[in-house]
Amino acid sequence: MPHPRDLARHLLARYHIRVSKRLGKHFLVDPNVLDQILASAALTPADTVIEVGPGLGFLTRALARQAGRVIAVEIDRRMVALLGETLAGVKTVQVVPADILTVDPTALAGGRYLVVANLPYAITSAVLRHFLEASQPPERMVVMVQKEVAQRITARPGNMSLLAVSVQVYGVPRLVATVPPSAFLPAPEVASAIVRIDLHPQPLVPQPEREAFFRVVSAGFSHPRKQLHNALAQSLWFAPGGATRALEAAGIDPMRRAQTLAIEEWLRLSRTIFPP
Repeated sequence: MPHPRDLARHLLARYHIRVSKRLGKHFLVDPNVLDQILASAALTPADTVIEVGPGLGFLTRALARQAGRVIAVEIDRRMVALLGETLAGVKTVQVVPADILTVDPTALAGGRYLVVANLPYAITSAVLRHFLEASQPPERMVVMVQKEVAQRITARPGNMSLLAVSVQVYGVPRLVATVPPSAFLPAPEVASAIVRIDLHPQPLVPQPEREAFFRVVSAGFSHPRKQLHNALAQSLWFAPGGATRALEAAGIDPMRRAQTLAIEEWLRLSRTIFPP
């Protein structure tokens, strides 16, 4: 049986497909990395999996061997045609030709589901947000992303970012493994990483408070090098001294910077500024 890298080259040439830099798509062709993804996903025959950007179908086939149902969402119609060949005979796989960002995951899965995917780098943040904010989020996500993005997602207080807060409100992320560029065709210019996100039973911020919460967090990170009292005053248009008083009322040192705050502190601050 040919190595996945050779098979990938053959399939791309046969279907006259050139990789789109706009979508940042790199095909995973390392069997060992596929095994790492599967081990982290911990699938059972009772699981429904949504895969974003199945590409050549190598991961899709592997998922189908362990999950009861795989829904592979592919935006590129040429890849959809190719998947018709590579997934021929795999009855548990449903290929959906669509842009995942325009599809309701809840309606797609029809019940509980997991997400396992080698995400297109250009839309990583948008895809994560789409699933995490869905009316029924996945129970677990195992995704391949750029290593730098993985480090931001899994950061702890002291190195937090807006992306870290945005993910960790909904679940607990863990960096599973780093992946070298040589695992892909074509090889990206940067290293990648597998991240597993276990969703909280309920988000840490109640839905009615989420808009105000993220308004405050976004304001804090709008000037990450500034102390919080200055960043908030500049972005939320406090009266003189108002940002300092709000931070002190929330029990937060006004001299701290946004990257040092834990989610509980942001929530306390949000409730101080915008009482629920």
